[in-house]
Amino acid sequence: MSGTAEPLIEPGQLAAELARPDPPTLLDVRWRLTGPPGRDDYAAGHLLAAVFVDLDTELCGPPGAAGRHPLPDPAALQAALRAAGVRAGHPVVVYDGGDGMAAARAWWTLRWAGHRPVRLLHGGFPAWVAAGLPVSTEPPTPAPGDVTVAPGALPVLDAAAAARLAAADTGTLLDVRAAPRYRGETEPIDPVAGHLPGAVNLPAPEYVTDGRFPAAEVLRERFAAAGVAPAAPVGAYCGSGVTAAQAVLALHLAGRPDAALYVGSWSEWVADPRRPVATGETPGG
Repeated sequence: MSGTAEPLIEPGQLAAELARPDPPTLLDVRWRLTGPPGRDDYAAGHLLAAVFVDLDTELCGPPGAAGRHPLPDPAALQAALRAAGVRAGHPVVVYDGGDGMAAARAWWTLRWAGHRPVRLLHGGFPAWVAAGLPVSTEPPTPAPGDVTVAPGALPVLDAAAAARLAAADTGTLLDVRAAPRYRGETEPIDPVAGHLPGAVNLPAPEYVTDGRFPAAEVLRERFAAAGVAPAAPVGAYCGSGVTAAQAVLALHLAGRPDAALYVGSWSEWVADPRRPVATGETPGG
């Protein structure tokens, strides 16, 4: 597997690969923005040999001025991935509770870190269970991995670059949060409501449904309708860079591997009161 040709894997295909002598490494990254931690779900049942990796503390840096889910420290990420058994050049499959957001951020983080052979289990843990495939409550003891984190393998936007892209005549910055948050009508998490001036709203349910992606042609049509031009720069942001990572995955599926993630997203943008905030239906506010 090249690691780039197909970012998704279906349960039946994964089951077949797990039966081989040298199966892919499995990472369980179930996570919720609010509510019980994903580790509780993992303890109740997980794919055989899957290792739990925590999105908040192992795949992201500490929250702060850089946002609620900033980039991880490369050395800390490397240690976490090695502890989970990730090996250099060896395939990894990530999965979550089914909505695909945490798994997409894990997929993006490994790709950003230079690990190319990583795929997302399409439909997550529920799809695996629905297929009648086995689960376990026993945590595995993986052999230590030897992956080397080399950050920068996928494009990243900082606040200044996100602002430039949003304001550019060519290029599109997608805001994939719910429309009321974009319009500035409500903000349940961050201290300020609204959007980056010039950003275009494309709520996540318009390109992914219950963690499942439509065909590439459908994705291309949906992104084109939002103003994404084939040869123009494109990036995405959300509240803290998790849902937007799923948008970047969708853009990869649509043939745009150059799509950039504004990792800090809205939670970083509003941490500085000097940054402008737009409201209303239109990108200009």
